Amino acid sequence: MQNKPHQGLTIGRKVSTLASMLILAFTSSQVFAMSDKNLVIVTSFPNDVTDVYKSAFEKKYPDISVEVLSKKTTAGIKYLQETSSNNKSDIFWASAPDAFEVLKDSNLLAIYQSSVSGIPEKVGTFPINDPDGFYKGFALSGYGMMWNERYMKAKKLPIPKEWQDLSKPVYHKHVGMSAPSRSGTTHLTVEAILQGEGWQEGWNTLKSISGNFKTVTERSFGVPDGVNSGSFGVGIVIDFFGLSSKATGFPVDFHYPTVTALVPANVGKVKNAPNDEAASAFIDFLLSEEGQKLLLDKKIQRLPVNPAVYASTPEGFPNPFTGQKLGTVDFDLGLSKSRYNVVNSLFDVMITYRLDELRDATKAIQDAEAKAKGTSNEKALALIAEAKQLINTLPITAEQASDPDFVSIFTKKRKKASDKVGARQAEIEQAWDNQVIANYERATELAEKASDIL
Repeated sequence: MQNKPHQGLTIGRKVSTLASMLILAFTSSQVFAMSDKNLVIVTSFPNDVTDVYKSAFEKKYPDISVEVLSKKTTAGIKYLQETSSNNKSDIFWASAPDAFEVLKDSNLLAIYQSSVSGIPEKVGTFPINDPDGFYKGFALSGYGMMWNERYMKAKKLPIPKEWQDLSKPVYHKHVGMSAPSRSGTTHLTVEAILQGEGWQEGWNTLKSISGNFKTVTERSFGVPDGVNSGSFGVGIVIDFFGLSSKATGFPVDFHYPTVTALVPANVGKVKNAPNDEAASAFIDFLLSEEGQKLLLDKKIQRLPVNPAVYASTPEGFPNPFTGQKLGTVDFDLGLSKSRYNVVNSLFDVMITYRLDELRDATKAIQDAEAKAKGTSNEKALALIAEAKQLINTLPITAEQASDPDFVSIFTKKRKKASDKVGARQAEIEQAWDNQVIANYERATELAEKASDIL
């Protein structure tokens, strides 16, 4: 009988403990009660990145299943726009900050205040997070060039340090890049050069490099794949392509040229996300020290936004929070956004779709300049100068490229000819194309004529 009070207390404690467990279980289930426990992430990142984070997040939150929709940045934007009336996506996750600005302007992102602390407001002069709270920076990225060391040695090519180096004749047909219309990160590379050197000089640099291209790849990861395999020697890439290839054992290296920018790669919650709280958990996981350390995985190799994580980085790993200057361009996100589709169209018309003609004209000028070296044949030199001028001629000015009325004509792709706006875009691009073809062909003729008289 003396034990009954003790037994009653034990039973009471068991009941209390059981009740607490039931309450805890109910509370935990409530976190994602309104979701189908299937977190949908729209992203442009490759499997090497998404697989690592999917696995780690699902291990931390075993009741959530992550579904990854892999899409190019521009395709991801279009997808969210087209499905907004019946949205089934929770997260947009990509490198290009101007893509998030497009979604923000389209009212397709939700404001989210993360609970993670310790992340600075800026890297250099650029905000890490959207000041209005619509998206968060989770990693930092710069733009430069990677090269295959074995290829460079076999072809006896010098190691490039600046963008202008890649315009030298020695690199003809040894360089690769993707088109900015097909890659958000490549668009940022192009825009960084245009902002760092100015509209005319920036396009001069881009064309002189492009004249040495072996290829313009369909996807951004086609560039590191080409360098890793030795299909070409030098690739213009976002930094993590070069750093991850090096870390995983490929005979490659990476360098930031002086004219480049360091900007955040971002993550944002889609407006009316069906799995709102699961989306919040994923964003916080990305920003936590646990999630930030995953950026140092050999297959990822991105620069964390949390300075504390750099204590775990290997020697020589870039650290933008120690005063190490990674580029001189104070990237103007507003300017980039204002002319996004125009820049992409110009690049495609002048370079992607006319690569053969540009490459022929470039080679003809290079050959003529080689023959003219050490001579004072004024007629030949004048012909070469005129040929260069023709290549560098632009269809529009910087002011036109950002003019709201002109910009409104341009979309990601040409629309149907029956669409009045689409027809106008096609008409403008055709006029550009006609001018470009004529200029490149004439430049080739003049350069060959210069060679003939030398």
